[in-house]
Amino acid sequence: MGKNSCLIIGHGAREHVIGETLVGDGVKLFSFMSFKNAGLEDLSKDIKIHSETDFQEIIDFCKEKNIDFAVIGPEAPLVVGIVDALEKVGIPCVGPKIEAAQLEGSKVFTRNLLEKYKIKSNVRSKMFDSMERIDSYIKDMGVENIVVKPEGLTGGKGVKVYGDHLFSTQDILDYCQELVSKKSRFLLEERCVGEEFTLQTFVDGKNVIGSPLVQDHKRAYEDDKGPNTGGMGSYSMEDHLMPFFTQKDVDEALEDMKKTVAAVKAETGVGYKGFLYGQFMKTAKGLKLIEFNSRWGDPEAMNVLPLLEGNFVDICWSIINGNLSQNIEFENKATVCKYLAPEGYPVNPKKDEQVIINKEKINKTGAKYYYASVYREGEKIFTTTSRAMGVLGIADSLEEAEKISESGVACIEGRLFHRKDVGTRRLLQKRIDHMNSLLKK
Repeated sequence: MGKNSCLIIGHGAREHVIGETLVGDGVKLFSFMSFKNAGLEDLSKDIKIHSETDFQEIIDFCKEKNIDFAVIGPEAPLVVGIVDALEKVGIPCVGPKIEAAQLEGSKVFTRNLLEKYKIKSNVRSKMFDSMERIDSYIKDMGVENIVVKPEGLTGGKGVKVYGDHLFSTQDILDYCQELVSKKSRFLLEERCVGEEFTLQTFVDGKNVIGSPLVQDHKRAYEDDKGPNTGGMGSYSMEDHLMPFFTQKDVDEALEDMKKTVAAVKAETGVGYKGFLYGQFMKTAKGLKLIEFNSRWGDPEAMNVLPLLEGNFVDICWSIINGNLSQNIEFENKATVCKYLAPEGYPVNPKKDEQVIINKEKINKTGAKYYYASVYREGEKIFTTTSRAMGVLGIADSLEEAEKISESGVACIEGRLFHRKDVGTRRLLQKRIDHMNSLLKK
């Protein structure tokens, strides 16, 4: 039957789009998830609902279903070593082994590595595990230049930035104290000012191949207001760049990602294989690396995978076999993904509310939709306390893609909200003006 029986681990919209792409390119899909994703359930030959970090259960399911290879969607199983466990029993994986996954699992590991190997986009930072000398470090850096980052995984919500979440030295000290009392190591890092972009890559241990740039919107409400979230939507442009990021910026970012992959191998002896996501910021002082993630982004996977022109299954096998070639092509289209979240998200989300999707109508708009954190009972879909679904528009221009995404959203009813401004020309212009004002200084 060929090597086309694939297990996907994970339960979000990111895994839904990965699953859709794999099935579209010829695999027989099986899904293992801690929470049932209705989209993956529809795509899969069989599913299992169980903890995504229970290695034995995952191995047993793979053996029972004769799985040829596994694709790991989220970070949690990666940073505790799911790839090591599966490969020990002969199931090859698209995803990094535990040492390599520490690029996401430990911010301390990453900053130390970048410093040791002199990676250009690294930022100044220092690790703390007690309150000692924090005061003097803040004075030295300047309170307005401080970001506090817990060492481990925080679901995009643990990082606090002066001026956005922390407004005085006391606020910084209070948050540090909270982390110390949880016995959590953390970094105080130099705050960067600029515009961020996500560069998602395919990595086979040595080769690093990029995909279209994406920009995500973390803030819950329009005009970039409100608390941070896992991401309220994202867009990409038809030329795969952005008006404020050039090909030179991309080349620099890719170069730093290649050097990082080589540094991981030199430091740990383990080659990084899988998907590597670089979050970079362009500042008046050049490109700065904000963080690495050891998997696709959510929502950013939805902007990139549907544009893939090659066969995704072949790409997965080249990652596994270490022979990734340079010619991964993407359609020259713009994309806009808007996330629908329950009313009150992220502070006090309304859960167990029905979501009604007019599938016939949404198909006519040309929009695609991906289930995130919703559950299905019979034919009905209900909200949880997390983001509900991503709605994607793809077109020749950003304006068109945004219209398609918005008309797709209009086909979905429920106690939900979304950021109408994601992907609009007005918000893009705001970003262009911001970048221009910084670079003129």
